[in-house]
Order: sequence, then structure tokens, then C-alpha cells
Amino acid sequence: MSSIRFTIEKKLENGLGRAGVLTTPHGNVETPAFAPVGTLATVKALSPEELWELGAQVVLANTYHLYLQPGDATIAKAGGLGKFMNFHGPTMTDSGGFQVFSLGSAYKRGVTKIAKGDAEEAQGNDEHHTEHTQLMRIDEDGVTFRSHIDGTEHRLTPEKSIAIQENIGADIIFSFDEPTSPRAPRVYMEQALSRTHAWAERSLAAKKRNDQALLGIVQGGRYHDLREHSAQFIAALPFDGFGIGGSYVKDDIVNVVALVNRILPEDKPRHLLGIGEVEDIFEGIEQGIDLFDCVQPTRIARNGTLLTKHGRHDIFNAGNKELFEPPEWDCACYTCTHYTKAYVHHLFRAKEILGHRLATIHTLFFRV
Repeated sequence: MSSIRFTIEKKLENGLGRAGVLTTPHGNVETPAFAPVGTLATVKALSPEELWELGAQVVLANTYHLYLQPGDATIAKAGGLGKFMNFHGPTMTDSGGFQVFSLGSAYKRGVTKIAKGDAEEAQGNDEHHTEHTQLMRIDEDGVTFRSHIDGTEHRLTPEKSIAIQENIGADIIFSFDEPTSPRAPRVYMEQALSRTHAWAERSLAAKKRNDQALLGIVQGGRYHDLREHSAQFIAALPFDGFGIGGSYVKDDIVNVVALVNRILPEDKPRHLLGIGEVEDIFEGIEQGIDLFDCVQPTRIARNGTLLTKHGRHDIFNAGNKELFEPPEWDCACYTCTHYTKAYVHHLFRAKEILGHRLATIHTLFFRV
């Protein structure tokens, strides 16, 4: 029996979009919802109490990073992720699968889950792609990798990923998968998808705790036939919900999401992994996505970019120096109700930490 319950309260006419309530052991999430990313059990620059006050309903942490530091056993002794970080709402952890990608073919090459341009432009093979690159090597059983912290060697398999996530104790966890570069050759994407499906079955078999929900991940890259095959395979397994993983061509995300969500069961939640651009969220909601996560809003905030209804605003711009007005007039966040563009501009120019905090508060408030 699942530890979560998903209730659809309203549906978009002639479309896939819906609004609902996701009930977890640590509270409800009104969907669609954005989950701020707290990689190391913290959302950078903010306290958990501030997250809750600005409207964050759920936080996603990173299995790979928490396994390395402070260690999943330590978090288990603390009573689980929520107690460890003093966040009283629902929590999620990814599977560590994305680190297979980031430590492998993407390592130090600036490759992300999304390729710019259209599907036709992305057809060319990634000539640098290889199974054995940089800090990891992959086989059918799992992944061997070296820590980015101290270079020590570690092994991650579906069984190990589930065991780590059970120790971390989030309400919602994910099956172990292998994301790929959006420009990887089709033959490699097919191999990775085969591993992802085998690992999904092993993840289900490895799960022991009944108070956590396990979500299966649909992969397949930019190829619609692979996405369709993956959605059908994962949908047939007894997962509590579903994640839709990278990789994408930017102009094709909405088509991929629509294709997948027409196949996945309607009565279970769907999470779009690692996608957080404003336009992608709106399009994802229209195509039936319930949950999103992304590091983008906090990352750009720390670099001085504020998200607003009128687009991105660079707080470093010299024109802000004597603008004694809120960053956004009709925003009810703490930053906009207490401080001015001039002051936040000054903080960033002076390299004061408070600037990072105020920008992050506003940008996450805008996002959630």
C-alpha cells in the first residue's frame, strides 16, 4: 500500500492539466507545485523556516551528495531528512542517477539535460560520448565512481541507491536510472534505457520501507519512440508515481511530456525532474505535470538575477543604484515588502551575503 495518496480536484478541459492534493506522511502538497532543491539538506542561503514561510511545500535533496556528506547513516540516526534539516513538510530525494550523467559524459563539458535548438539540430551524435569518462564507469549492474570531494572510490547500484534513500528517510524517493546527454548517439540511449528499465525493477524489489513512496523514472532522451516505450514499461510496474527524466531538446520538451503523460496512469503523481524555467513550468502544467524541481532559481538569484512577472531583472545594473522601490511592486515576499532595488543592488556590489539571501527569497517566492 502506498504511503502517499494523490487526489485530482480539477482538470483542464480538453487537456492533460490538473490540480490536486498529494497527501504524504508529513503533510499535504497542493499540486502543481515546485520543489526547491536542497542538495545537501539545505536550500542555499535560506533556513528551512524561511522556506516554509515563503510557501515552499516540499523540498528535494540529493542522494549522491548526502551519501558522501554527512553520510546516510548519520541522517538515519538523526531521525530522517526532515528532522535532520528541521523542515516539517514533505521531503523528496532523487536516486543519484543524475550523477551518473554529471560525473560521466557531462563532466567538465558544460553539458546539461537540455540541448538548445530544435530536434533536427540535435540529431548529430555526441562524438565525445563514451561509457568510461572522467570520474565514473558504468556496467549492467551499476556505477563505480570517484568522490568529487576526496577521490575515494564508491559503488552505486539500484539496491544501494534504495538503501541510501531509505536511510535518508524522505517521503518520496526515486528508482535508480541512467540519464544521458541529449546529444548522445541513439545506440547509447537504447543501452541506457535498457539499464534504466532493469534498474527500475531492481529498485522495486529492493524497497523495504512502507512509509516511503517510490517513483519510477521514464527516460528515452529526444527519441519519441524510446520515450513511448519507456512510459509503457514504467507505467506497467507498481510504482507509486512517476518521474520524467532528461534529456531533452529545448524546443521539444512539451511534446515529450505530452507523449509520456498520455500513457502514464492518470491517478498517480508525475514529477518533471530538474526542469524549472518559467515557461517550461507553465507548459508542463498544461501537459499534466504535478511536481517540478530545479536548482535554477536559487542559482541565478545568487548571481544577482531576480525573476519577475516582466522577465529577469539583473540587480547589478547601474540603473538600480538609486531606485528606492521594491524589486517588484506587487510582490508580497519579505524582500519586496522590506527592501529596495537600490539596497539589494548595493549588497551585491559590496559582495554582502545578505544580498544572496534577499534575492533567493524573492526568486523562490516567485517560483513557488
